[in-house]
Amino acid sequence: MTNTPLGELIARGRTADIHAWEDGYVLKLFHNWFELEDIEYEARLARAVQASGLPVPDVGAIVQVNGRNGLVYKRVDGIPMLEVLGRKPELVFRYARRLAVLHAQLHAQGFSPEIPPQRRRLENKIRQATALPARLQSLALAALDSLPDGDRICHGDFHPANVLLTSQGEVVIDWIDASRGNPLADVARTTIITLGAANSAQISNPVMKAFVRLFHAAYLRQYFKLCPGGEAEYQRWLPIVAAARLSEEIPEVERWLIAEAQKLEHGS
Repeated sequence: MTNTPLGELIARGRTADIHAWEDGYVLKLFHNWFELEDIEYEARLARAVQASGLPVPDVGAIVQVNGRNGLVYKRVDGIPMLEVLGRKPELVFRYARRLAVLHAQLHAQGFSPEIPPQRRRLENKIRQATALPARLQSLALAALDSLPDGDRICHGDFHPANVLLTSQGEVVIDWIDASRGNPLADVARTTIITLGAANSAQISNPVMKAFVRLFHAAYLRQYFKLCPGGEAEYQRWLPIVAAARLSEEIPEVERWLIAEAQKLEHGS
């Protein structure tokens, strides 16, 4: 097999590496364990989001390079918001508020009916979460069934590492977990990701833990200022989303996620 020279390695990820590609493009080169069907799904998602007019990278073709499948995107020259916060912590409130504004703008958009519903994705994840005790799985599925659907664009992995700051404004990346659903579940997902890191060994530095909690509190306050009235329902989503995140098998945060899911037992 002939090897095709790859461009500069821009980033490494759990599912794929990002390389420079042809002029003005990058290649998201997936690891061999990542199914082609899932890459095709990401491409459909990316095109649907692009059609909505949200600030996202243009998506190109699926290609095969050196025995691996890849997806071509238009290159976005920017810096992750998380990286900028690491350099300039004094901007914590500014960027927390900005993240909330972006999330609210995203949730104002309806999603294509062809995009899988959020409820189905959450249900599948809860069923696949092997670390979740059976009683909590049953409670999580019942609680999920009691909450309303939605038809809004939900990112499913919305946090500062997935927002690039560019000279033309912010660009939201990494849409593989997107779904059509309830915005409050999507906000709960951001909370579970963020506070899970701050309350576990994912972040070891005590000062950084406090910084992340401060960022999250400012984000949440601004989001509900822009979209008032859903605070109580958001609280009901939190243990459900925590139960679903256990399917991702992240050892450092597993104990905290189970503790969050256990709140279903107390109805809070």
